[in-house]
Amino acid sequence: MLLIVGQIIRPHGIRGEVIVDVRTDEPEQRFAAGSVLRTDPAAVTERGLPPTLRVEQARPHTAGGLGRLIVAFEGVHDRDAAESLRGVLLQVDSSELPPTEDPDEFHDYELVGLAAVSPEGEPLGEVIRVDHAPASDLLVLRRPDGRTALVPFVKAMVPEVDLAGRRVVLTPPPGLFEL
Repeated sequence: MLLIVGQIIRPHGIRGEVIVDVRTDEPEQRFAAGSVLRTDPAAVTERGLPPTLRVEQARPHTAGGLGRLIVAFEGVHDRDAAESLRGVLLQVDSSELPPTEDPDEFHDYELVGLAAVSPEGEPLGEVIRVDHAPASDLLVLRRPDGRTALVPFVKAMVPEVDLAGRRVVLTPPPGLFEL
């Protein structure tokens, strides 16, 4: 599964650098010098872009706010080449990511698709995405009736994540699903 780690926003200067909107919790690893990032397949097909880009260097983009980097890629040495990359999604293959060292930490892609069940095994829905809110991450569930529900991804409400069994056990407080 390809995971988006950033999107090229626009060129920066005249030497081929670009501003990247970062979409990963580990930008220092994903955008380290020598890292190879995949470009989105649509850009490869429609615009004739290379399927991968190798990072030469990256540094914080302080003027643009949080979550942005100024990145130089090998072979992109002028503004015209950088302009051709505008809007391109940068991706990594989930199979290439090392497992997390913390047993209570999960990548979003590992949680999406898991069945949500009560401690008794009653179906409560399916995890369709993970939203990253300021207070805590939220599991977004598709309930059996088709509605969506948000469940804070905290130990008190999600006491068990069973990746091998493809399920999460939920202990929501009364009324959470009626909101």
